[in-house]
Amino acid sequence: MEYVIEMLDITKEFPGIKANDHVTLQIKQGEIHALLGENGAGKSTLMSVLFGLYQPEEGIIKVKGKEVNIANPNIANDYGIGMVHQHFKLVENFTVTENIILGAEPKKSAGRIDMDQAEKRVKELSEQYGLHVDPKAKIEDISVGMQQRVEILKMLYRNAEILIFDEPTAVLTPQEIHELVNIMKELVKEGKSIVLITHKLKEIKEAADRCTVLRRGRYIGTIDVADTTEEEMAEMMVGREVSFSVEKDEAKPKEVVLSIKNLVVKNNRELVAVKDFSLDVKRGEIYCVAGIDGNGQSELIEAITGLRKVESGSISINGKEIQNKSIRERTLSGIGHIPEDRHKFGLVLDFSLEENFALQSYFDSSLSQNGLIKFEERRKMSEQLIEEFDVRSGKGSETSARSMSGGNQQKAIIAREIYRSPDLLIAAQPTRGLDVGAIEYIHKRLVEERDQGKAVLLMSLEMEEVLNLSDKIAVIYEGEIAGIVNASETNENEIGLMMSGSKKGAIK
Repeated sequence: MEYVIEMLDITKEFPGIKANDHVTLQIKQGEIHALLGENGAGKSTLMSVLFGLYQPEEGIIKVKGKEVNIANPNIANDYGIGMVHQHFKLVENFTVTENIILGAEPKKSAGRIDMDQAEKRVKELSEQYGLHVDPKAKIEDISVGMQQRVEILKMLYRNAEILIFDEPTAVLTPQEIHELVNIMKELVKEGKSIVLITHKLKEIKEAADRCTVLRRGRYIGTIDVADTTEEEMAEMMVGREVSFSVEKDEAKPKEVVLSIKNLVVKNNRELVAVKDFSLDVKRGEIYCVAGIDGNGQSELIEAITGLRKVESGSISINGKEIQNKSIRERTLSGIGHIPEDRHKFGLVLDFSLEENFALQSYFDSSLSQNGLIKFEERRKMSEQLIEEFDVRSGKGSETSARSMSGGNQQKAIIAREIYRSPDLLIAAQPTRGLDVGAIEYIHKRLVEERDQGKAVLLMSLEMEEVLNLSDKIAVIYEGEIAGIVNASETNENEIGLMMSGSKKGAIK
């Protein structure tokens, strides 16, 4: 059997952790091959070895049957290997074309860049693969889904034959995910081979031909996707049965915790992002603000948590207005915040896990005295949270947040926020980029908070999460509420129509 890529017996170690432990992966020509595993199972590490970002301690890599040594990404590019990273590597204030040709610029005489030729080539590639990208647009002005297409064009421009997609759907809307799957199928038709790193089983079923499963750095097996159920894949990945439904009793809402009245908020471009928005969230319910990305939900949450200025209107917690208060005053008035961007707003990546746990409470008398930190108490709290929330890390409390997998970073933030026991827990994209095991766990914790009489404000772009976890759903479209429904009385279709603005729901 001729494979385009073979990774045989790859071992990669980091301090305190074996990220890949004798892993084998074989990719056939013209297939979409999924690489499935929990957060921290070693998927991204394995692909970073293939792309030349890491060197393995053991094992060999073959491209088209020949053993190769991929010392850096430029060599990977020479072998026709391209990678779209989970966190895009684009220059925000450059145009699409400038980003695509960076490092491989076509030159005119006298060493000047031939922009016309570059734009023409980008346009041709964009049309050939149905990507519909405007070569002249600036990155900062286009949607996340479009930015991802720019990353794909970057690989195609360099004639990549083997395309690695690292968690490509973590930041996309349901519609964009569907479009991306079609783009992948188109690429394969044109003779490319694709490795898809993911832990979303539905997408594997929709897109992939075969699937290799890793668990805790070890190879578990390779399966044909058509013959395997989602349940079987989940069990291979986590090592136990996983429940796909959220187990919860009916909500028993009590008094209002968060009250928003006629709120107006602007976005970064000084345009109104939230218009005359009013909402009440009660104790004992999970209230979801659902919508396609970019319809004002991020600005709404930033306004509540104090990261964005309120133009007019009011925000009250337990009857007290907070829209003019500092972030710490808001936090102490009873708000917990699991932010949408865990790297930008959730963690200080170069701090240890223990320091990150204390970010919201280091000034509290339980953790400090006369301005000095009680290190023993802080360590105790940290160990307790690691244990209770199953945060996996190479060196426990001393692990740097940057070195942890996305799922464990997310668990750390959730541990910190729930530990403070806030009256209102804001959960923005709480399971973005997480695997089924971690999602199941986080959903359980959010339901527990609800059942302890807390108000939970959820913002999610995952339709299944919106329908499974919420008690009440407000759909936001262009900064306004398009409808409010009870989760038990609606379906994907109705919510989808409201999200796209083609149907107004009942405002209860």
